[in-house]
Amino acid sequence: MIRKIAFNFLIAVEAIFQNKTRAFLTSLGIIFGVASVIAMLAIGNGARQEILSQMQLLGVNNIIVQPVVKQEEGRVEEGLGDDKTREKRFTPGLSLADATAIASTIPRVSFVSPEIVMETMVVRSGLKRTGKLVGVNEYYFDTSEFELADGEWFNDTQLVDAMPVCIIGHGIATKFFPREPPLGRRIKTGNLWLTVVGVLKERKITEQNIQHLGIRDYNMDIYTPVRTMLLRYKNRALVTKQDIMELARQENGAVQERGNYHQLDRMVVRVEDSDYIQSVSEVMSRMLQRRHNDVVDYEIIIPEQLLEQEQRTKNIFNIVLGAIASISLVVGGIGIMNIMLASVMERIREIGIRLALGATKRDIILQFILEAITISLVGGILGVFLGMAMSWGIERFTHITTIVSGISIVVSFVVSFSVGLAFGSFPAKRAAEQDPIVSLRYE
Repeated sequence: MIRKIAFNFLIAVEAIFQNKTRAFLTSLGIIFGVASVIAMLAIGNGARQEILSQMQLLGVNNIIVQPVVKQEEGRVEEGLGDDKTREKRFTPGLSLADATAIASTIPRVSFVSPEIVMETMVVRSGLKRTGKLVGVNEYYFDTSEFELADGEWFNDTQLVDAMPVCIIGHGIATKFFPREPPLGRRIKTGNLWLTVVGVLKERKITEQNIQHLGIRDYNMDIYTPVRTMLLRYKNRALVTKQDIMELARQENGAVQERGNYHQLDRMVVRVEDSDYIQSVSEVMSRMLQRRHNDVVDYEIIIPEQLLEQEQRTKNIFNIVLGAIASISLVVGGIGIMNIMLASVMERIREIGIRLALGATKRDIILQFILEAITISLVGGILGVFLGMAMSWGIERFTHITTIVSGISIVVSFVVSFSVGLAFGSFPAKRAAEQDPIVSLRYE
């Protein structure tokens, strides 16, 4: 059986080489169809990888709570216009006490990571640049899976006693410590010198992710214990004499509101399992509303849901593009069937001679099916290379991430084989049904 298949395959290849131009034109539909499918799958894989990288940056099973600085709350009293004085309610703003209450009260919460971000000037060895000083607790570096390149994390003593220590990003270490190890050395942030106890590994963050996700360039941040930030720098929850002088000015008989009164700039809540994210966020919202005296001066963001929605949108887009690309494969298959039918009509005398010499109808069917499959597979191979080139071009000129996977190549070969088999069967059957005597007389 194998010898018979090999023999008929050689005859099919010989027939293809006798009409090389026609065979190439026949395979063009398969080439472009496979190339389009490869490119679409590469775009889909790139989008999926981008979503996963975004999830890693934002953290898995996280809920983000951010303060709303500008907030008006109250009701308009009867008989008064909108320009009259409204009833004001006091709110303490987003604070460290909120983080402690959430961590100790709400079930299924693994930990809470508060953040305080301050724009400051970083100075060392005659160099300076503006940067961000971030006050964090021991859980912060678990929220986005940070890793240490050198040194150690903050210990309990440093966290509780508000010691002047810091962990620096890779970019800060490269710029301010180019010729010496940073551990144990000091760097000036604002008006305070901090001792470096750790250096983070470099994190690859694209400009697109920074803009799209609203995150910072972690490589250029300096991290200090949150209590150090509150005690040694600034605590916005405390009203100082300067605040009173600057923000309590009289205007139209009413005292102006303070600016940013929130103690924290962000709070990340880690949930044990993604199944509990929605319920935890609802309970947390009610707790914060009660603690803030019914003033909703915060917003709760669930990154996982936002990214899942984005992934669904991209999947729908990729399915539509894939369906359009698949039409090219169908058109290519129809072209193969059309050319093979024409080939049968041209080679009736050849078919008659083979039948007269002892070939069976099965041999004729096998010959023409192998011819169609060969044309389709060759087109598929060329389509794979063209698809890889298209994927590279898309990523090169449009900056859209594309990933050509081995599965997509295997799928392309299977599809090419199936197209050749499906659309070559009917012409092969038509060839096998020829009458040998009539075929020998055919001119």
